[in-house]
Amino acid sequence: MSKTIDIVEVGPRDGLQNDPVLLDTDVKLEFVERLIDAGVKRMEAASFVNPKLVPAMADSAELMTRVPRDRGVSYIGLALNEKGMRRAIDAACDEINFVMVASEGFGKRNQNATPMETADALDRIAPLALEAGIPLSATISVAFGDPFEGEVDRAVVAELARRAEAAGAVEIALGDTIGVADPWEVRARLDAVREAAPKARLRVHFHNTRNTALANVAAAVDAGVDVVDASAGGIGGCPFAPKATGNVPTEDVVYMLERGGFETGIDLEKMIAVAKWLEDEALKHPVESLLSKAGGFPSAAAPATAAG
Repeated sequence: MSKTIDIVEVGPRDGLQNDPVLLDTDVKLEFVERLIDAGVKRMEAASFVNPKLVPAMADSAELMTRVPRDRGVSYIGLALNEKGMRRAIDAACDEINFVMVASEGFGKRNQNATPMETADALDRIAPLALEAGIPLSATISVAFGDPFEGEVDRAVVAELARRAEAAGAVEIALGDTIGVADPWEVRARLDAVREAAPKARLRVHFHNTRNTALANVAAAVDAGVDVVDASAGGIGGCPFAPKATGNVPTEDVVYMLERGGFETGIDLEKMIAVAKWLEDEALKHPVESLLSKAGGFPSAAAPATAAG
């Protein structure tokens, strides 16, 4: 088991895409800079999707022209189709994350495609990223459950992972888009995906809709996963998934992992400050993170006491 866990900060993309507050580009840039100052080294910063459907991401290309390029940060752009892939390449994203879908109900509403049609699309457009020398990852959305069809076949998830690796994806993420996963199913699906795509690095993306996200992160780490998506303050959601609430909060994940002896490279106090900034200044509404309310432990302000 790795003692270092890489956190992929998804707040600027998945965190903001469904928030009722539309931030202007200057504020988004400040968000990115605050995350970098907290130690974030990989982040989903942009989404190249239809701006009419996801207006919060309409300025993704502009944002990518302004993000700091000298801080050792890898910026990930999300794409759903060939047009999005080409836009992400043109925007000089350091990585591109293509979204596959594990069920037809959600797939038709989110991408107008079935699971295998998303795999076919990746086959067609993966060469664009590979020829550009940009690492390609694939996220399998609704990998644990579909809001319209219910349970998702584990075999479909494994087959999508196999197709993604064959297409050239070097990293595969299982997305619990609507927050229905449990720790035992997390382990079972990771085992199935690892068997189907043995060369790809595995990543997990959990939403906290039913308050199981932290337990699911722990289960994934116990299963050997060393890349975890998280969102500052726990902000986020999917505009095409009913009742899908925010992501697992970055600061909550960092606290749990560091208490368990893992390293994340993220400064917990600074990440808590980012969450408070989101709540008080940027979004101006409460965020879901508990660490932003309770703080770490032992508290940085706690007085030293003698043992006895």
